[in-house]
Amino acid sequence: MENKDNQRVALVTGAANGIGMAIAQKYTAEGYAVAWVDRNVAPIHNYLTFQSEAKARYLVLEGDLADMAFLQYVVQACMDRWGRIDVLVNNAAWRTSDTLTHTSLEDWNRTLAVNVTAPAFLSKFTALALISLQQHCVFINMSSIMADNVAGYASAYAVCKGAIESLTYELATLYGPHGFRALAIRPGSVDTTLSNDYVDPQGANISTDIRAEIEGRTPLGRSASSEEIANAVFWLTTPDAGFITGTTLTIDGGLVHNFNSYALKKRLKANEF
Repeated sequence: MENKDNQRVALVTGAANGIGMAIAQKYTAEGYAVAWVDRNVAPIHNYLTFQSEAKARYLVLEGDLADMAFLQYVVQACMDRWGRIDVLVNNAAWRTSDTLTHTSLEDWNRTLAVNVTAPAFLSKFTALALISLQQHCVFINMSSIMADNVAGYASAYAVCKGAIESLTYELATLYGPHGFRALAIRPGSVDTTLSNDYVDPQGANISTDIRAEIEGRTPLGRSASSEEIANAVFWLTTPDAGFITGTTLTIDGGLVHNFNSYALKKRLKANEF
């Protein structure tokens, strides 16, 4: 066990790109030891190669979050290395963009395994490891505005995001008496790899068109950066947010409470929008 200075520890899944990498980078910059978890860790190693801070401690753990044995290994590896986990960020996601009509049982089950079962059991294994040591952790689960603003496609993914919020409330209730907190983050449009794979039936990528339509309904008129999501995640795990648990924070630039597009508003009230 290597944590002589009692350094705080963050475990981040889906850390190889996008929001997950921004979150892992944020905790690293804030002096945490970080376990970077992904099924393709090459981008993580590429990033860490150029980090000059000798004090930066990290684990890079490669595997499939649909594998229960890997979930147990991830938690045990952190405990063996540092003896603690202060923050668990369940960020990893997997999906297809199929409607329910065309979703196979295999894709349905894998989406649930990565997006719901993995966060549930990583949280469970973390709690079991820490409670016996009278330690506690903050669980952050990555949801989406698709939890209750569905599009009709990516059906399994939308179902999972509703489930992950329910899981968050369950974790807060179950483990709160032991000092744990649990929160969900519900981003709107964020420009990441996962949001850039939408194609039409002819194979043309229409992700830019979809993002433009969403941004056209967003009061702040843009997508969020991964760093903005990471900053919010980090703050929620600090003592400043110590009484916040069992809830979901929406980070969407005001999108979900806006009724229609700004193009339409300008037609209706040209001088006001």
